[in-house]
Amino acid sequence: MKLLVKLCGKLIKLLLIALGLLFVVYFWNLDQKLMAWAYKLVNQIFDRKKQDLNF
Repeated sequence: MKLLVKLCGKLIKLLLIALGLLFVVYFWNLDQKLMAWAYKLVNQIFDRKKQDLNF
């Protein structure tokens, strides 16, 4: 019984930490900031490539 209570306590603590991290990401909009950084990096890479499109 003690083992089950300990396990449930650790599970709840882990879930609360995950919820806190998700709230921080949501509150400061960190996912969109990360994607904006990634788009800039990808655009830099592809802007250097020579284009072979002919119209």
